Amino acid sequence: MSSISRRHLFTAAAGMAAVAAAPRVLFAQAAPAPAAAPAAAPAAGPFVLPPLTYATNAFEPHIDAKTMEIHHGKHHAAYVANMNNVAKTNPQLGTTPIENILGNINALNDDIKFTVRNNLGGHANHTMFWEIMGANGGKPEGEVLAAITSDLGGLEKFQNDFNAAGGRQFGSGWVFVTVTKAGKLAIETRPNQDSPIMDGKRVLMGNDVWEHAYYLNYQNRRADYLKAWWNTVNWAKISERYAAAKAGTLTI
Repeated sequence: MSSISRRHLFTAAAGMAAVAAAPRVLFAQAAPAPAAAPAAAPAAGPFVLPPLTYATNAFEPHIDAKTMEIHHGKHHAAYVANMNNVAKTNPQLGTTPIENILGNINALNDDIKFTVRNNLGGHANHTMFWEIMGANGGKPEGEVLAAITSDLGGLEKFQNDFNAAGGRQFGSGWVFVTVTKAGKLAIETRPNQDSPIMDGKRVLMGNDVWEHAYYLNYQNRRADYLKAWWNTVNWAKISERYAAAKAGTLTI
């Protein structure tokens, strides 16, 4: 055997020995960490995508992380970007409270009305949606539970009626619970990204029944999504919104 071949053989043998002698911990992989909540991108205008206050996988198996990432980081982000774009030539949109714009939607010029209705409506609806969700959200208590009992027939009937209304909404849209300043509740639906705010009402809570909210996991089974969604509801936040409605400070 040539000296070059012997040198190659000895070098290879030494390398294999070193690998064999290396601590096995070097080959261990750490357990995957929870998916972090994506940070909001820097605003390119007056409208801002609110960051999630929980990880994108916080609601699994009820809502999967990929759906949350797309829903928040793509769909909601697009509504914000579209509003910032229209605000470039209509700066008053960025200095007027969102609820005031939506509550006077028909006062807008025709050239921007459609864009604002869809995109500012989508921004308001989704901002509420992320707020009223949270892991381990508990159960309704106090004044909220009392209102559900008196106005909506109790928690079980309310959830069944809410799910049924969401299931009946044809195509894309939302199912909401509206709240008056006196604290009275009602279930309502709206198509597309319309909001009860456009009718001078206030929203206590609502669920998104656009397919992008559930299709990766549930496909055409909207009814299954509507039932599972209750596992993601943060009743403490809804109680806060209820108190704000009665105080006249609830916005979107």
